[in-house]
Amino acid sequence: MDLQLDGKTALVLGASKGLGRAIAESLANEGVDVITVARSAATYESFHHIIADLDDPAAPAAILAAVSATGRSPDIVVLNSGGPPTGSAAETTPEQFAGVFGRMFNAQLAIAQACLPAMRAQGFGRIMAIASTSVITPIPGLVLSNAVRAMLASWCKTLAGEVAADGVTVNMLLPGQIATDRLTSLHGMMAQASGQTAEDVRARSVAAIPARRLGRPEEFGDIAAFLASPRAAFITGCAIKVDGGQTATL
Repeated sequence: MDLQLDGKTALVLGASKGLGRAIAESLANEGVDVITVARSAATYESFHHIIADLDDPAAPAAILAAVSATGRSPDIVVLNSGGPPTGSAAETTPEQFAGVFGRMFNAQLAIAQACLPAMRAQGFGRIMAIASTSVITPIPGLVLSNAVRAMLASWCKTLAGEVAADGVTVNMLLPGQIATDRLTSLHGMMAQASGQTAEDVRARSVAAIPARRLGRPEEFGDIAAFLASPRAAFITGCAIKVDGGQTATL
């Protein structure tokens, strides 16, 4: 299937590794000019890479200025950030929420809103936010992720209805257990807390997935590439699970 993405430009946040990198690579494979953003330098030869830290309140303006300097305007914006620390609802403080809110919500909102006028004017645009299945079923011990990503989900759903008639779609991708460094880190923290080995935690996690395996990053990236394409023009306001059937909701 031709995804009709040749010549499009994408801005992908959090793209140095993991799910962000997988999306950047899948889009590039479909002929998209990809601009990547991450806190550190990335080993990309074919992408224009911007170094920025979304924890810095000045980062959105700096990113947008760097994008403008390329002479391109993003047709596709992928909102993505590093996951927050673990923690319980009973003990996580307002200060800890404030510590992640900037990068996980405010920065992403600012960048998406800045790119919207050009998308609406040309009658085509794609905004995708990478969240977690915790948006649907909160995950114990991840209250920061559960709460802040749920707010982003509500914003995306509201925005989708406002811009659909202009040819702009807004969707969320909800990864389950995808084989990334982030998942390995979470398994390690769970092992330390429970007194088990990381291998035991991983085995138990895989056993809970109906597909009986972890997802592959490239599978996740390819779904994002389809949603970015004109082929997916009638899909908007959706939160799409990519979890091997694990999340126990309809």
